[in-house]
Amino acid sequence: MKKIKLSIFLLAAVGFMTACNDFLNKYPDNRMELRTPSDVSKLVASAYPDAYPAYLLEMYSDNTDEQVNETWSSLDRFQEQAYGWADITETGVPDVPQKLWNASYSAISTANAAIEFIEKQSNQDAYQGQLGEAKICRAYAMFQLANVFCRAYNPNTAEKELGLPYPYAVENDPRATYQRGTLAQLYSNIEKDLTEGMELISNNNYAQPKYHFTPAAAHAFAARFYLYARQYEKAIAHADAVLGTDATPMLRDWEQWRKLGANDQVQPNDYIKSSKNTNLLLFTGMSMWGYVSRPVGIGSKYAHGKLLSSSETLESKGPWGEGGTVLNYMVTSGSNVSKVALGKIPLKLDQYDPQAKTGVPYAQFSVFNADETLLVRAEAKALLGRYEEAVADINTLLKVFIRSEAKSTEATRTLTLKGIQSFYNALRYYTPSQPTVKKQLHTDFTIEATTQEPLLQCILHLRRLVTIHEGLRMQDVKRYGMTIYRRRVSVENRIIEVTDSMKTDDPRQAIQLPQDVITAGLQANPR
Repeated sequence: MKKIKLSIFLLAAVGFMTACNDFLNKYPDNRMELRTPSDVSKLVASAYPDAYPAYLLEMYSDNTDEQVNETWSSLDRFQEQAYGWADITETGVPDVPQKLWNASYSAISTANAAIEFIEKQSNQDAYQGQLGEAKICRAYAMFQLANVFCRAYNPNTAEKELGLPYPYAVENDPRATYQRGTLAQLYSNIEKDLTEGMELISNNNYAQPKYHFTPAAAHAFAARFYLYARQYEKAIAHADAVLGTDATPMLRDWEQWRKLGANDQVQPNDYIKSSKNTNLLLFTGMSMWGYVSRPVGIGSKYAHGKLLSSSETLESKGPWGEGGTVLNYMVTSGSNVSKVALGKIPLKLDQYDPQAKTGVPYAQFSVFNADETLLVRAEAKALLGRYEEAVADINTLLKVFIRSEAKSTEATRTLTLKGIQSFYNALRYYTPSQPTVKKQLHTDFTIEATTQEPLLQCILHLRRLVTIHEGLRMQDVKRYGMTIYRRRVSVENRIIEVTDSMKTDDPRQAIQLPQDVITAGLQANPR
């Protein structure tokens, strides 16, 4: 068998671009001799980005307000820039866009190295699982970049929107240049890798399957991808492949999780356990979010506060009842901090000085899970006019999401289409000074007003609760053209002033590329 030696370099922490034209040529750090399928499996295990944009996107979304108190301050300039929708220039902390860019293209280069090796082997059948995983990893890294640095996909305008470079080979030419292409090309490339990879993967290759793209994780990825790509029948088909005929055994045991209490890391560590059926793909990456998202003093100036929680999210009222008392989560807060939160994101330190207890902060994330996939399916069905089926999916989630001890006078355990219509049609639309859970949807496609819109409002409301702190809300904002605002909120939870707004046509919806990438010659996002 032909032997190929790979010299691979890891960007430390956030890292720096070392040359103008090699910003896509990033590798994980070790020296490897690829000889066997097992060797390639070990390489492909490094084809998952060690960065995740939850902190960045939660700051960017409508899940954050500016909390005004003389003792509450921002964590750093990155947090200030992300909240203010500014072009982020910070590079020295874990959650910045440059880190995500570097980590994603590093993962893609690793996948490309594995694919190149496999394509040169005479016994390629022995490597089909590794080839499938590498292609799906490449697709996922590009999808994650697209969700951050590009506009929401619109089939009517995608040929005109900027995409991102999609490398298919390890780049060894320092003079190479890259073009962004279109968003339509980017989505087409992602779909090609995803569908080809799914034909090849299996569960048999993984010692720790929840940290790899198993068939279930790949189907969950495909369901979300096709929902965003507006191919709803395909989104439903892939969600069905994950959930089966009865999704209940796949869903999180929310009641068990809630009853763990909010002590230290107990709830967060349980949330991301690989033994949970709901967790389909888990990521670990450098991030401060496991600390900043919790109700502690650090980073309190920009936070998910009491006003948001009571009027729009965790403690808001839905057709199921008051969220803070009937739903299966424990809302945590503190008298001296601005944050209202759930214990979902664990913080770990890779300690290099045990005495000082300092080290590189890591967080873990449930990137794909059955609960979110169920809501993907419900949304796709609602968009296709399959309303009763969508309501059935909502009720499947509510079976585990509503507290067993909640009284019938407090909670509505089984929703009807008529009940959903009555609840959301009776609400006035959100304004920044009079917030509600119902935001106006500005889409290029028609949403039927009396039935379809209230059903979508219900699903988006539930998605916001189920995925809070996980960075997915911003994609819903972009996909449905919601206008979101920057507000200054007092300690008494009064709105002092509205300082900015982001409408559906705002170019800032696409976060700006890292500055050194722009300096290297890649076209910047318009401003």
